[in-house]
Amino acid sequence: MYHYRHETIVDADIDTTFQWFEHEGSFRRLMPPWEVAEEVSADDSLEVGSRRIFRFPMGPLKMKWIAEHTAYDPPHHFADKMVKGPFWSWNHEHYLSEKDGKTTVVDEVSYQVPFGPLGNFVDRILGGMLVRKRISRMFKARELRLIRDLEQHSKFSNSPRKKILVAGSSGMIGTQLVAFLDTGGHDVWRLVRRETRKGANELFWNPDKGELDAKILEGFDAIIHLGGVGIGDKRWSKKRKSAIRDSRVNSTALLSNAISSLEIKPEVFVLASAIGWYGNRGDSELTENSDQGTGFLPDVCSEWEGAASKAEESGVRTVILRTGIVLTAVGGALGKMLLPFKMGAGGPMGGGRQWMSWISMDDEIYAIHHLIMNQDSVGAYNLTSPAPVTQRTFAKSLGRVLRRPAFAPAPGFAVKLLFGEMGERLVLDSQRVLPERLQSEGFEFLHVDVEQGLRDSLGLWK
Repeated sequence: MYHYRHETIVDADIDTTFQWFEHEGSFRRLMPPWEVAEEVSADDSLEVGSRRIFRFPMGPLKMKWIAEHTAYDPPHHFADKMVKGPFWSWNHEHYLSEKDGKTTVVDEVSYQVPFGPLGNFVDRILGGMLVRKRISRMFKARELRLIRDLEQHSKFSNSPRKKILVAGSSGMIGTQLVAFLDTGGHDVWRLVRRETRKGANELFWNPDKGELDAKILEGFDAIIHLGGVGIGDKRWSKKRKSAIRDSRVNSTALLSNAISSLEIKPEVFVLASAIGWYGNRGDSELTENSDQGTGFLPDVCSEWEGAASKAEESGVRTVILRTGIVLTAVGGALGKMLLPFKMGAGGPMGGGRQWMSWISMDDEIYAIHHLIMNQDSVGAYNLTSPAPVTQRTFAKSLGRVLRRPAFAPAPGFAVKLLFGEMGERLVLDSQRVLPERLQSEGFEFLHVDVEQGLRDSLGLWK
């Protein structure tokens, strides 16, 4: 049996800290950001007997982690054990104490590595550090998320909690946004296309068929739309381009029209868009005041944003999120780059002189939170780091973080050959986008340096 202890100090009182853990979203927020995990079910409680179940890949297979809570003494202590998962045993105690308005969270874990005596033998040969190193990384990530989330929530602690509806809640950004908002005490609901689950905060719509009962939108303070088929998932055939456009424009128009028809309207309508609005602009610095670009993506983004006009014209504060490349190890551009870079085959693409405008996942989530809660935020906002980098710089930074060479170039013609127009627009176009409006409102980015953002995303700190 092995033992591990980790201590975290947060600038919040013990009741606030314990309440953060009590929310269902805390389990998702505490999951290491580099781990691909699918939530199966979760009880919204830490009380004895409650369970949280996740499914995650283990090579070609998927394994469940079932955690069952075994002790509950708010606000000082709770505990859970692994009922099923990758370890032979895992018991996790959480102890909270307060001094001078700050809370110390102590995690104590007792665990048994897989495969019993054989697992112990292999781990001892490696100095007992194989599993311990992974656990250390996990708890470092948990520490950072807990500290940062509580700090962000504290900025609007005096504002009333909101009832929030999220479309696109199962996507890369939506999953983290829903969890974060939940830990802040907001009443979060999901607008889903599948059959709703009994007892879950879910409402149904079918934007492909134009189906949405406007009455279900009554009573929400904020409605957020993050949906749309993946832009970088497949080559752009005529059919795919139509799906990219229609999934965004039609669903937004459906929501916007429904919102405008409500007698009691929401305070704010938040709509995802993208920096594709600016098109290929070379070295030009682009702010929210810059002109729209030309081409397929700028046209789609323009129609997408314009589809929200009915809500805006009806007096609802409307916020447009022009998001850049979101750094996450579990998807998006970074997720696709990891395998070749880990194999030492990474490097600059298309010469590497084109600009990449990126943002860390936490900055993305915190920026959206700021725009929801700040009553004066309205219009289009660039959600990108204040320090965009060239693709060559990005490749070198990722190589340093992974400790791999990053000089294997991918010529522009190869990108076009392999990925067609999709690769040309998403990889070779240059967009040097700055978050001028966010910064003017006092929003402070956690990650300005791209290497720092990559290290946090991958859990590879120095």
